[in-house]
Amino acid sequence: MANECISLQQSLAWCQGTPELPGIKRRLYYISKSQIMAWPTLPKDDKGRPTSATLSGDFTLAADETWKFIDILPDKSQLTSEAQGELPSQTQLNKLTAVHPGVGAEASAAAAYLNNNDNVFIVEDMKGNYRVIGCDKWETKTTVAQDLGQGPTGTTSTTISVEATDEVPAPFYLGEIVTEEGTINRHGT
Repeated sequence: MANECISLQQSLAWCQGTPELPGIKRRLYYISKSQIMAWPTLPKDDKGRPTSATLSGDFTLAADETWKFIDILPDKSQLTSEAQGELPSQTQLNKLTAVHPGVGAEASAAAAYLNNNDNVFIVEDMKGNYRVIGCDKWETKTTVAQDLGQGPTGTTSTTISVEATDEVPAPFYLGEIVTEEGTINRHGT
């Protein structure tokens, strides 16, 4: 029997005049992977190839755990994705740079936590899509730097830099986000 490879490739259209709004919104969510009991999944065909960039299902968190948030400066924050590795094992390296304006005790405590944990992050793009940075297969590297500013006109910042390997560029997430402020219900949107 021949090795049958069916193409998953689809056309990729764009309607002129349709705006593509750049950037991410003001709030990101994060949690340690150790607090995730079950993960949403990336749909795949019988050969293990992703058939969509949208995760299916919800994150199930440990009892009494919630996604925490960090308010960021959207104009200084960015999510990017680039290919890494060699054929046939290329993956995506998703990179998040998120800048929080504070450098106080709370920001410093968050920095210590983020630096020493394997975390997952969720950000919302300007079209209202939630994107996930971090997956259950590979470790997420988070590093945090603080700048107390210089002189009377400088600015302070806590910069969170995240690198996370995944099979697709920062997958889309339609599931619930259970936060300390309540549940963001993404089902059916």
